[in-house]
This record gives sequence, C-alpha cells and structure tokens, in this order.
Amino acid sequence: MTWLITGGAGYIGGHVVRELVAAGESVVVLDDLSSGSPSHLPPGVPLVTGSTLDRPLLDRVLAEHAVTGVLHLAARKQVGESVAQPLRYYHENVEGLRIVLAAAVDAGVRRVVLSSSAAVYGMPDVELVAESTPCAPMNPYGETKLAGEWLLNACAEAYGLSTVALRYFNVAGAASPELSDPGAANLVPLAFERLTAGLPPLIFGDDYPTPDGTCIRDYIHVSDIASAHVAAVRRLTAAADGEQVRLTLNIGTGLGVSVREMLAEIAEVTGLDTAPEVTARRAGDPARVVASAELIRRELGWTARHGVRDMVASAWAGWQHRHP
Repeated sequence: MTWLITGGAGYIGGHVVRELVAAGESVVVLDDLSSGSPSHLPPGVPLVTGSTLDRPLLDRVLAEHAVTGVLHLAARKQVGESVAQPLRYYHENVEGLRIVLAAAVDAGVRRVVLSSSAAVYGMPDVELVAESTPCAPMNPYGETKLAGEWLLNACAEAYGLSTVALRYFNVAGAASPELSDPGAANLVPLAFERLTAGLPPLIFGDDYPTPDGTCIRDYIHVSDIASAHVAAVRRLTAAADGEQVRLTLNIGTGLGVSVREMLAEIAEVTGLDTAPEVTARRAGDPARVVASAELIRRELGWTARHGVRDMVASAWAGWQHRHP
C-alpha cells in the first residue's frame, strides 16, 4: 500500500510522515509549502509541491504512485484568521477536501483518514467531550472541519469508503528540535516568542467560567498525534475483505490544563518570568474543551504517552533550535 499524505511537510504532517515511514509504510506527500518545509520529511520520501485544489495534479499523483489510501491533513487552522477570512477557510478546507475525495473515488482509493479538530464541538457544557457530544462550532475554522466530516461520511455512504476522522485537541511539542512548530499562533510558541523578546506572555481573557478564569484545554503531544495516525492506518489496512470501517475519534489525554497552568509549566522549563499581560478575549475561543479518549483506546488500542512537561520541554528545545 502507498498512502498519499496531503499537508505532509507541515508541523503535524512531518511527524505523521516520519511515524508512518518508521512503521514500514510507503508514503508520498503533497504540500503547497505555504507553512511546511521539505526539511520535515525523512530522506527518500517523494514530495509533490502543489495544492489540493489542483485536480489534475491529484489525478497524476494518485496514478503515478499507485496510491491506495489518503491521509488528508492539508488545511488552514487558525481560529482568529478564520473569523476574519471565512471565504478562504471554506474554499481551502472544504473545497480542498471535496477535490481530494473526488480524485480518490475516481482512482478507486477506498481508505481515507481525515484530520479533524476538537473545534467541531464549540463550547460543550460537559466535563469530558465524547465523540457523541453534540457539535456546535463557534468559528468558521470549526465549521469547515465539521463540514469536512459530513462530506467524508456522505462519501463513505455513497462510495463504500472506509474512513477514520481524527479530532485533534491542542497540539504541542516536537519529536526533535528541527520538527518543532515554526509558527507562533498556538499558546506555547506564542509565549516563547513574547518571552524571548523580553515581553510578558499574553492571556486572551481571564474572565472565563473556569477555576482561574483562563481557558482550559486538553494538550496533546504531536508525537502522540502521529502515533494515532499510524494506529488508524493499521486499522484500515487490517480490515477484512468486505468490512467497511467508519470511525470518528478524539485524540486527547483527558486532562485539562488552563492557560495559567501552562504558563507555570513554561516558567519551570525555561526559567523565565511568565507573569502575563491580560488582554481581550479572542473571537471564537470556548472556555473549556477536554477530551474523552476512551473510544480511541477501545477502537485502536491507542493512548497518549507524553505529558505536559514533555510537550513544553521539547517545544522549548525546538524554539531554541530555530532561534539560536
């Protein structure tokens, strides 16, 4: 089998590619390199530079590499940006997936793993968010991810696809410094950027209905995200003839960490003063989103192996590598 990984040269994609190659899988990567880098890929992995919106290119890649499964990771993913640019997000995230699925169906590809997000849930009033929790996204990014799941399910029903949709919670950390998150939009790298510039880290609102007033999230190490993809690939590959796999699964730890608690971890790891500056809430940020990870454990035999300290320490090593 050969797996096409869209967005495979990105921060998360690079980790997924490396885990799959280490597991003995054959892969080809399609990435427009808008946020990815060829350096994220291990030697020998074919990289096709281009967009998921380019149907002729997809047709060629699927045929030339005899692709038998697709991992669709390519998407725009910033909440605030999606609020400001909803047309761009629907075009790239939903239309991009539609074109990938159309090409896959026409090429006879019947296995698809979709990168989704906990943003589909919005702000559920539950202690732990299960896959059965009603979805009510609060921003266009989450809407596009939920629409992508609907589209995937419709295609599975119509064309007999076997599918796994993986709802990521808050990703952090790195397997090695050169694979660290190059952006500064997520909490941990954003805090590093401010601290190393001699500025206080920002807290976007401290008046949420949580114990310390700041948002609570389930943080998941990017290496655990990658290993969950390997487990999903193995589940689809091992399916018996005639068996259709249809799974939607959270990737999380089940542990909630507030922004203030994360800043305290950052202070411990870096030795820097993380006394924050509190600013206005960001549009579309829910107060608390923490995963139930029971279904993925039951269906794929997967559990997270890394804790918050591992995430922060590996992310800090990566930040120092990128900003010596």
